[in-house]
Amino acid sequence: MGRSSTRGEGTRPRSRHDGPSGESGGDAPGDGGRRGRGRWDRSAPAGSGDGPARPGRSARRAAAKGGKRRALRWVASVLALLILGTGGAGYLYYKHLNGNIKKEDLTLGDKEMADHKANSAGQTPLNILLIGSDGRDSKANQKLGGAKETFGGTPLADVQMLLHLSADRSNISVISMPRDTMLKMPKCTDPDTDEVYPASTVDVQTNESLGRGGPGCTVAAWYELTGITIDHFMMIDFAGVVSMADAIGGVPVCVDANVYSHTSDGKGSGLKLEEGTTSVQGKQALQWLRTRYGFEDNTDLGRTKAQHQYLNSMVRELRKGTKLTDPGKLMDLAEAATSALTVDKGLDTVKKLYDLAEELKKAPTDRITMTTMPNVYGTGQFSGRVYPKADEAEQVFRMVREDVPLDGRASKRKTPVTKDQAAPDAEIAVTVRNATSTDALGPAQGRATTVQELLTDAGFAKTSVDSENVEPADRTGILYPSADLEGDAQAVAKALGIPVSQVKKSTDVSGVVLAVGADWRKDEAYPAKAAEEKTPDSANPLNGADEEACMHVNPNYTW
Repeated sequence: MGRSSTRGEGTRPRSRHDGPSGESGGDAPGDGGRRGRGRWDRSAPAGSGDGPARPGRSARRAAAKGGKRRALRWVASVLALLILGTGGAGYLYYKHLNGNIKKEDLTLGDKEMADHKANSAGQTPLNILLIGSDGRDSKANQKLGGAKETFGGTPLADVQMLLHLSADRSNISVISMPRDTMLKMPKCTDPDTDEVYPASTVDVQTNESLGRGGPGCTVAAWYELTGITIDHFMMIDFAGVVSMADAIGGVPVCVDANVYSHTSDGKGSGLKLEEGTTSVQGKQALQWLRTRYGFEDNTDLGRTKAQHQYLNSMVRELRKGTKLTDPGKLMDLAEAATSALTVDKGLDTVKKLYDLAEELKKAPTDRITMTTMPNVYGTGQFSGRVYPKADEAEQVFRMVREDVPLDGRASKRKTPVTKDQAAPDAEIAVTVRNATSTDALGPAQGRATTVQELLTDAGFAKTSVDSENVEPADRTGILYPSADLEGDAQAVAKALGIPVSQVKKSTDVSGVVLAVGADWRKDEAYPAKAAEEKTPDSANPLNGADEEACMHVNPNYTW
């Protein structure tokens, strides 16, 4: 697990002038090259030119205070993966912390992920897969429980959350996939052994993806199911959760009755709390995150909801700043965070984690939305498993693919926001494409021509049909190449009743293009339902600012 964050056992507390391994005298990045008090030449008077002038006492005090502030700000930023960005600046123990981080390939699948499409401002979203491993391959992990027969076994990806940061950085959406989800696994190749795991022909439980070469196969499985391009992953194990939770300090959680997660045959996390709000940390925080027996219907769905409540509460606590003021705790936090992480090679340095934190912290807490993939229970031999709920799960996946906030706020913006003045309708040139085909159906015959006629009837005289380009699209959209045509594109949307959110800037077109998608296959006005951008209730959305959330305790687990 890397270096312990405990300062006892023969190690001394580090000075802010210590180098990467704790030795004094090394240059700490951001301290201006100052190596310690001995660097200043006391024999040369200030301003003599015979050597560097020793700064006065007030200057030294100011420099020390500024250095301390830089260290505090930076260490806070290291925890970006879980606190969703508290941000900071400066470096501390850079090489040492970089060495703590474990790195692996982003994806082990053979399907290349699509590039992000930029919004009208040229911005692109950011998608990060957060993975919790149940690996019991170390003494630290084994001490935290689990059946002994699992010790040293193949780890499972028991927690999987996709974090989506919007292109404009205004909001964060999170989708959890229950570990009991059944799906088809893609082909994966282990980068260390070159062992090839063929694509599954039957449904496999999603948490087994980690054993097919590593976290890169979990990424590939998500892309196979959702079509969402994933930029990075971050993985943490049991011991990492405990060390991080200890370093962070207490996080308040709530239960609506006394709870004890324990069964007569030894199952359960061991969590024991009284009714109301309790601050949990360390091993108790891990128990909360692992509790299945005792919450709601004793399934992974209740556990997922508890994880969302914990993460939202932790974000609120950390963004208050009250836990980020003690230098010793902050250094423990930096050690714990970097030692606990396995990341893709695109996040292989503290500087890259810092840059990520800077992006994540731009989204306010009340624009963070936690959801669970809409699902249905299996039957027969799969009665204890879940499957994606076809239409509603795809609705959530599509909203993330298209950068639509899961908190629903974007749907309230019904008027064009562009400052570009539209040309008269009769002068706007529009090309219409038939993009109505799906995996199961071919293009709806004549749709481009029919929509062209609708535009002509609405006064758009310069319309044409592009019969060569029939690339499918799930949803109807209007594309334009540059800001001077944005007003024209929005005028087309308004005429057909298409939401402004479906008007996008694209470098793939040279003029205004209307792609009639699979949501508009019939000869009728653009369907109102397709225009709604609402997260299904089955996704159990939870807002990051909701301080009233409280877990329902299963009556069979009260005390």
